[in-house]
This record gives sequence, C-alpha cells and structure tokens, in this order.
Amino acid sequence: MKITAIKQQVRRQGRYSIFVAGKYSFSLSESALLESKLASGQELTPQQIREFKQLSGDDKLYNLALRYAAMRPHSVWEMAQYLQRKSAAPLLCQQILNKLSDIGLLDDAKFAEAWVANRRQLKPTSRRRLSQELRQKHVPDDIIEQALAEDDTDERATLRALVERKKGRYPDRQKFLRYLAAQGFNYDDIRKVLEDI
Repeated sequence: MKITAIKQQVRRQGRYSIFVAGKYSFSLSESALLESKLASGQELTPQQIREFKQLSGDDKLYNLALRYAAMRPHSVWEMAQYLQRKSAAPLLCQQILNKLSDIGLLDDAKFAEAWVANRRQLKPTSRRRLSQELRQKHVPDDIIEQALAEDDTDERATLRALVERKKGRYPDRQKFLRYLAAQGFNYDDIRKVLEDI
C-alpha cells in the first residue's frame, strides 16, 4: 500500500496527516514524522501501517504530556497520574516520563524548589505545610529537605505576616491559635507572635 499524501493539519499545527491509498490512515507530529522518514510514494505493508498507527497514538500522548509539562512544573508522580488518566500503558508511561526527564521538563528537585518559591510569594506558609504539600505530590523526603534547606525565609516573620493579615477575622484567641496551628506553625512561635502583637 502506497503513501499517497502527507498533509499538515489545519487545526493542529505541527501535526501531519498521512494518507495511504488515497484515505487518511494516521497522523504524526513533525518530529515523529522526521524520525520515521516517511515520504509520499513510499510503500508500506499492512504490518507497518499497524505499527505507525500505534506510534501515532503514542506520539499524541507524548505531545499531550509535553503540553501538560509546559503549563507549570509538575512532580514525576503528578505526570504519571496524568498519563494514567489518559490510559497510557505502563511501559509507554515510563518511556514518556524518561523522555521528559531527559529533556529537563520533569525533575522533582526543580519542582520542589519552584513549589516552595511560588508558595512563599503567594501567601505566608509554614515549612511544615510546604513539606506536607510536597509529600502529597509524592516528592521524596530527601528532595523536600533539600528544597526547604535552601529556603532562607524567616518562619517567625512569615507567621507574623499571616497574623497581621488574619487577626481581624479571629476575635477568639483560641480559634485563631488553632487556625495558625493548622497552617503548620509551631505553638511556641504562635504564642510568642500573638503576645508581641
């Protein structure tokens, strides 16, 4: 069976439709098309067409993962969960995770560092809370410890900023103390900051 046309898709720039015997057969990204070395007029066996259709599905999934990785940094676990939701086979999932790691788009250490920096900018957050959030993303403990060790934010100053922002909402001191403890701050620090204010 002969490839009769290779056309760039209108709705998806960077993807190409491959037509075999005058009918649409499968599509590939630009990079996958270049790697496959397909060309118009080339003869393909039914087995090759089945293999290229499988490659097409794998290629689409990889490109979805690339798009997901580009949105914001993700932990390896988050990306694996995303691929599982997209029904990726375990072997394909591992291959995509490896590819994304190789090109620097998937790195738990960079993710943890970015997470800590981002959370520190958005609102006052305790180290304990940051650690819990990173554990929920299945970041290894040694990476969490490293990311928090590199964070030079003064915990008590962070707590003070939170108390200043929230003190009007909590006229009851005990409720306020419980709220601050739920945010992961140490009881001694909470009492000291509340006494100072």
